[in-house]
Amino acid sequence: MLLIFLVLVGFIMLGAPVLVGMGVTAMFTFQIMGDGQLLTMLPQRMFAATTGFTLLAIPFFILAGNLMNTGGITTRIFAFARACVGHIWGGLGQVNVVASMIFSGMSGAAVADAAGLGMIELKAMEDNGYDRDFSAAITCASSTIGPVVPPSIPFVIYGSIASVSVARLFLAGFLPGFLMGIAMMIGVAIVSQRRHYPREKRAPIKVILQTFVQAVLPIGTPVIIIGGILGGWFTPTEAAVVACFYTLILGLVVYREIKIKDLPRIFWESILQSAKVLIIIAVAGFFGWMLVYFRIPNQMLAGLMSLSSSPTVILLLIMAVLLVLGCFLEGVAVLVITIPLFMPIIQQLGINLVQFGVIMTLASMIGLVTPPVGMSLYAVSSISGVPIGRLSKELLPYLFGIFVVFVLVSFIPWISLWLPNLVMGPAFGQ
Repeated sequence: MLLIFLVLVGFIMLGAPVLVGMGVTAMFTFQIMGDGQLLTMLPQRMFAATTGFTLLAIPFFILAGNLMNTGGITTRIFAFARACVGHIWGGLGQVNVVASMIFSGMSGAAVADAAGLGMIELKAMEDNGYDRDFSAAITCASSTIGPVVPPSIPFVIYGSIASVSVARLFLAGFLPGFLMGIAMMIGVAIVSQRRHYPREKRAPIKVILQTFVQAVLPIGTPVIIIGGILGGWFTPTEAAVVACFYTLILGLVVYREIKIKDLPRIFWESILQSAKVLIIIAVAGFFGWMLVYFRIPNQMLAGLMSLSSSPTVILLLIMAVLLVLGCFLEGVAVLVITIPLFMPIIQQLGINLVQFGVIMTLASMIGLVTPPVGMSLYAVSSISGVPIGRLSKELLPYLFGIFVVFVLVSFIPWISLWLPNLVMGPAFGQ
C-alpha cells in the first residue's frame, strides 16, 4: 500500500497529469506483483467505468452551464440578487454570494460559476469601489456552493461509484449549501464593515418584482430538475438533458442572446470539458479495480482500526486525508480515487452513505479554493488578474466558513439527512 501511494505521489510531484499518475501506478503495481497479464483488463475496466447511465448526466450538466453563461441567464440572476441583498453590509459582495446560490441550482459545477458569473460580479464590484482582491476572493469562494446545491456533478459521480441514490444526494445538498452561503455572507459583512466598503440603497419592492420577473424562468430550472426527479417524471440523467433543452430554449428563443452560430463553439467547449472529467473517471476505474484486487481497502481499514476503535477518531483521520488530497488533486480525481478506499470503512463504521457523499463533496470544494491545484482559484485568478498568493490570503475568512460547515455536516448527520428523509423517507444505508 505504501509503495502504491509513493509512486502515485511521485508522479504528481513531478507534474504529471492525475490520470497518467493513476494509470502508470496501477500498471507498475501489477508488474511488480507479478500479475502483469491482468493489464489486459485495462481497456475493459476503463470502458466499464464510463458507461454507467448515471454518468451521462455529467456532459449534459456541463453543456447546460455553458448555455447559461452564453444565453443571458447569469446577468438576470445577478440583477435579481442585487435588488434583494445589495443593501446589506458588503453590498455587491452579498449579491455575489446570493447570485452563486441561485446559479448553483442550475449548473452543478464550481468552475462554471466562477467563469460565468465571475466576470459579471468582478466588473460590477470594481465599478462600485470594491477592492479587486476582495472581489476576486468572494467570487472564488461563492463558486464552491455550485456542486453542493443540486444539481451537482460530484454527487452524480459519487452516486454512480458508491451505488447511492442521486436524488437523495441532491436533496442532501440543499441545507449544507444554504449554510455555506450564510457563512460567507457573515464573512462578507464582517470584512466590509472593517474596510468601510459601500452598500447600496434598499431596492423598492417594484424593482425587486421586476428583476424577479426577468429572472423567474432561469430560477425555475432547479424546480424543474428536482421536481421532475422526485415526481418520477425522469431520472437524474434525463433531468440533465431536460436542463439543456430548457436553457437552450431560454437563450435561443426567449432571450435571443444565443445565436445559431454560437452553438458549435458551445458544444465543442462542453465536449472538451466533459472529456477531461470522463477520462479521469475511466483511468480511475482501472486504478480502483487494482486497489480492490490487492485488497488495499481491507488493509487500510485494518490500519485505521489499529490506530483507534473510535468512529469519531477514524472519521477525523478520513477528513484529514480528504483535505490533504484536495490540496494536490482535482476534486473529481479525489472522489474517484478515495471512494473505493473509504467505502468499506464507512460501512464498517455505520456512517450514512448519503451523509458521506456530502462530506466528500465539501472536502473537494475546499480543495477547489486551496493551492497548489485549486481549479476555481486558478479560474478566478486568471479572469481577475489577482496573483494566486494574494487571492489565497484574501480567501481565508470564507475558507474558514466552508470548513466550519464541513465539520458540522461530518458530525451532525441531521444537516444532510433531514431533507431527503423528509421527502423520500428513511432508507437503509442511505
